[in-house]
Amino acid sequence: MARTPQSTALLISLSVLAFLQTSYAGGIAIYWGQNGIEGTLTETCNTGKYSYVNIAFLNQFGNGRTPEINLGGHCDPASNGCTSLSTDIRNCQNQGIKVMLSIGGADGSYSLSSSKDAQKVANYLWNNFLGGQSSSRPLGDAVLDGIDFNIELGSTKYWDNLARALSGFSKRARKVYLTAAPQCAFPDRFLGAALKTGLFDHVWVQFYNNAPCQYTTGNTNKLLNSWNRWTSSINSRIFLGLPASSAAAGGGFIPANVLTSQILPVIKRSPKYGGVMLWSYYDDQSGYASTIKSSV
Repeated sequence: MARTPQSTALLISLSVLAFLQTSYAGGIAIYWGQNGIEGTLTETCNTGKYSYVNIAFLNQFGNGRTPEINLGGHCDPASNGCTSLSTDIRNCQNQGIKVMLSIGGADGSYSLSSSKDAQKVANYLWNNFLGGQSSSRPLGDAVLDGIDFNIELGSTKYWDNLARALSGFSKRARKVYLTAAPQCAFPDRFLGAALKTGLFDHVWVQFYNNAPCQYTTGNTNKLLNSWNRWTSSINSRIFLGLPASSAAAGGGFIPANVLTSQILPVIKRSPKYGGVMLWSYYDDQSGYASTIKSSV
């Protein structure tokens, strides 16, 4: 039986409507390690709120520096006091949670001096935190899922070389995931070239402490415009990076009811939507992730 013009038009309209109403599901990523009162890594994962945990930070490395990890009072790596975290890491991974090592941060001493230096740092990360071998693994023998680039100071060069070098290890038995936390102003000054490689699985963009592209009371336009720029420019799953409370950042906090009613319904239409990233231990106090989880 032939379709009438009216039925064809109706089918087209319904198809367009279904496309416009498509909503993609996501997960929540959290940073852990910068405050001793936030609970253990196992306790964080056992909440059931998070799909990704970034252990923060390896904040000294590159250009001849001796690498150092700073976990904010949880343990003392200088005395091998953080090796017991291997048990916590495996507990998280056994729940299907990806556990990353975050390198960089807002405080520290790090940079890359050349492509050769980038390869040297990649080798160190592989042997000490990923699938390689070392007699002095700071977090013990657990194999992390990948490396998170949280680069906020130092040189702007050679982070793309580091990404390529780390990605090269994925050719071995286990994939090395790469994630990044650029500022929402596009392109990010430090990570712009690295993100162009297309090697990053997840990018949690920091939509806070950045007035031109963060939420302000009653105004979602700056954030949504920036979100559209990121999703149209980067071939990765994009996460909306937010402070977990108003005390967690100098600006950009979004009340949970505003996030779930005005912002998530819009950004979840993008097939590149990955979820929400939260900074950080403030979530233990605010309960923000629990409030938004069913909407993410």
